[in-house]
Amino acid sequence: MSAAPQDLFYTAEHEWLRVEGNEVIVGITDYAQDSLTDIVYVELPEDGMEVGEMDEFASVESVKSVSAIFSPLAGTICAVNEELDDTPELINEDPYGQGWIVRISMQDSSALDRMMNASAYLKQIGE
Repeated sequence: MSAAPQDLFYTAEHEWLRVEGNEVIVGITDYAQDSLTDIVYVELPEDGMEVGEMDEFASVESVKSVSAIFSPLAGTICAVNEELDDTPELINEDPYGQGWIVRISMQDSSALDRMMNASAYLKQIGE
């Protein structure tokens, strides 16, 4: 059974968002990391990069496949988890904590209205 913390927002593309003021921390869900299996590389975006809603901004490579990571909302990337350069397995070990990918300064917080809560996300993945 996949974990889905109640205090986060979720996307249909298996990203999670933690809101902190006008910024969101973004990562991939426990379900996504489990489906990918062992993550061996993360291609991170540049700090300061502008992203539109659903723009591809990173990719995660596992022993199984490469998956694109999409921006759940428009904004500016204001921090990148550079620890993932040396330890990409943090996404497998702690997807909702140390395995975060980026922090985005939101252009419009109303985008959060289109996100799922934990129970809706768990229902989408059949749990």
